[in-house]
Amino acid sequence: MARSRLRVYYGPETSAAPSAENKGERKVQIPLAEIFPLLADAVRNERTWLKDFEHEEISISTDLYEVILAYQYCRRPSA
Repeated sequence: MARSRLRVYYGPETSAAPSAENKGERKVQIPLAEIFPLLADAVRNERTWLKDFEHEEISISTDLYEVILAYQYCRRPSA
């Protein structure tokens, strides 16, 4: 009777995982499309772990920042 060999799975061998930089502080680059649904769900369900990160700074492109500012301006209630 042959013995079965078990192996530990470490994930895909291709570079499909988010890239990390090693400059003292760990950073991950991930498409917004992957994080939006998760953050929206966490906000909707008032997850307490969001408070742990509410003062974190994030980096976004200038284009996205301008779109967010325009959206914020459009959402203001009329005086």
